[in-house]
Amino acid sequence: MKKDIHPKYYPKTKVNCACGENFEIGSTKETIETEVCFKCHPFYTGKEKVIDTAGRVEKFKKRLAKKVEVKPKKVKKIEFKNKVEKNK
Repeated sequence: MKKDIHPKYYPKTKVNCACGENFEIGSTKETIETEVCFKCHPFYTGKEKVIDTAGRVEKFKKRLAKKVEVKPKKVKKIEFKNKVEKNK
């Protein structure tokens, strides 16, 4: 590595979350303050909620159901006449 171009790396950076969780990670910052961490984020805790604004979730489910019900279109078979005569 070239000297004096890389930021200083802190292997034990302290992370403080708004929920009260404290843990250490490696970073180029000495301390990190965050509002959401892996202990309080809804995706990781299993408390994830789907926010339905103006029935958008239902509209999406209806469109998805229509796509499943659609029958495939019939494909026309095109016959080509063989212009090359076979030698008998």
